[in-house]
Amino acid sequence: MTSLAPAVSGVRARSTCANAAFADAVRDRVGARFAGLGDADAVQEQARVLLSDSDWIADLIAPLVDALRADPWFDPALRMTRDALRTAVVLADLPSVTLTASVTSAAALAGIDPPSTVVLSGRRALTRYVRGGEAQVRRWRLADADPRRCVEIARLTLHDGDLIELDGRREGRLIVAAASDVVAITATAKPGADPLIHEFAIADGTPVRSATADDRASRAELLLALLRASGRSDAVDSFDAMTRDPAFHLRWAAMREWLMLDARAARPRLAEMAAKDPDPGVRAAAAQTLNRLDARIAAA
Repeated sequence: MTSLAPAVSGVRARSTCANAAFADAVRDRVGARFAGLGDADAVQEQARVLLSDSDWIADLIAPLVDALRADPWFDPALRMTRDALRTAVVLADLPSVTLTASVTSAAALAGIDPPSTVVLSGRRALTRYVRGGEAQVRRWRLADADPRRCVEIARLTLHDGDLIELDGRREGRLIVAAASDVVAITATAKPGADPLIHEFAIADGTPVRSATADDRASRAELLLALLRASGRSDAVDSFDAMTRDPAFHLRWAAMREWLMLDARAARPRLAEMAAKDPDPGVRAAAAQTLNRLDARIAAA
């Protein structure tokens, strides 16, 4: 049996060299354009200029394709995601923007059941459809009269070269059918993002669930849940500190965990949140919870 050792032994050095060259190209072509931008409008403006044509994308990734063609062991330093419908690769993840290339399979779209929910990502994005695939896109928007509901608006048909903006704080969309695969380049702005992702039922537009889009907050919520599940009543300082976090959803998540662990110990901070928390939603939730807690304590 032929040993693989000679082929594998130099793969790290070969990959490192090619990936470093790619990173330099991304910095020169993309990074410089978005450097120092802290406003979503400014990011969107630069993204529109960047995506006004897409020919440069092929030039950017060609060296990686050539390296992989020449060396099957080559390991490109690209973060990829894949599900039943879509394959995506992150070309650049910068402080103010993420640039992603994706392919949505027309065959897979034709073979699945219609989705029951639509997601509002919480971020603004601009997408260049390199290949539109004559795809049919259903769209939803938060209702003006009731921002807790989504209403469907006019559908779109995607054509090659279309440049379409999405405000994921108020809008969601789904590709539901396509004549051929859809190839897209998306620039997603990070400034001004909603910290939560919201999911709505397509049938009636009502909210289904919300989840944090912040990795830091997700990790913090997991650790708080672990402390609560472990019965760590000695971790009062940790719970108290997280109820003072700048992120409103993390403050309330910390309070929920603390209440489940030791409601009496959490009560003073809950009362403080009901009176003084800067977010009106948190104040309202804290006030309602405080009333229920006091009634339960009185009845005990």
